[in-house]
Amino acid sequence: MSVMETSTRQGATEYRVAIDKNTFWRQLAASIDPELALCFTASVRCGCFVQAARSLNLKATRLRRQLVLLETQLECSLFNHSDNGLSLSRDGLRLHAQLLALAHERNLPVIEQPLIRLAVADSILHDLLGRGLVALLRRNASVRLDIITLDGEMSLQAVSADVVVWLGETESPLPGPSFATTEPRRLVQLDYLPHIAKRYSRVASRPECLDDLADFLLVQWQQDGQVESLRPWNALVDQRLAGAVQLQSWELMLEMIRCSACIGLLPHYMSHFDRSLIALPGLFGQPMRRQVWMAVNAHSGDNGQVRMLVELIENTFAERRAWFE
Repeated sequence: MSVMETSTRQGATEYRVAIDKNTFWRQLAASIDPELALCFTASVRCGCFVQAARSLNLKATRLRRQLVLLETQLECSLFNHSDNGLSLSRDGLRLHAQLLALAHERNLPVIEQPLIRLAVADSILHDLLGRGLVALLRRNASVRLDIITLDGEMSLQAVSADVVVWLGETESPLPGPSFATTEPRRLVQLDYLPHIAKRYSRVASRPECLDDLADFLLVQWQQDGQVESLRPWNALVDQRLAGAVQLQSWELMLEMIRCSACIGLLPHYMSHFDRSLIALPGLFGQPMRRQVWMAVNAHSGDNGQVRMLVELIENTFAERRAWFE
């Protein structure tokens, strides 16, 4: 037998072996449980187990258990672990290639997530719910969430959402959302007090009566300007011929109080939220209070993600109960 014939036969044998391996891995890929296959392909795509878990709405520990189960069923290691990050083993590369081929053949659609709309008062979003929502998104990267900030009664009446959290009067949730909702729930009552930055207010020089405020710049969030329960503060600001600032941005108002020796009206929990601020009680004889209300759209309250959002809001207020006492 010539050298050329020997080489040709060896090449044909290697080709058949390669075909057999591809057929084997293709059949193996087709037999894998879809959830396990999804965990594997997401991990490869993201290059990170934590990010893959987020994209699948799973805990990272569950994702890792699913991958271990897959490796156990296949009796091989699919990943190489090193300081440089995540990489596929030879078997992992073969499996991934066949799963991609099957996905293209099947033309599997992306699973559409329902759009969840949360309408929330700007101050409540910034001070109380923001961190919880960030944590929710870290765990759930495939969620479709539309966050709408409410800037007053008109926006509350115009908005349509699955969950609404707004600031209203203590006696009644009205005026509330204009669409059909569940019975509005009282979440917490907020007392409002003037606040100032600690570094600009020594104990001996802190104002003790309304006349003492004449030497201070007052800053007001415009959304509070027409709120009846805050009328004592609003009347004081309206009387000012100088030394008053109106702002549409809640965050900017907080920054001005922190850094510009301004006095502004804030919920009494603010000294817990920002340790640099201190309340000035006793300036007004009449208490100024508002109520945080929550309602759920009557048509979407049974949706799993809506319930998850409602639970997050309830837990947030429950965990910060001491802030409101």
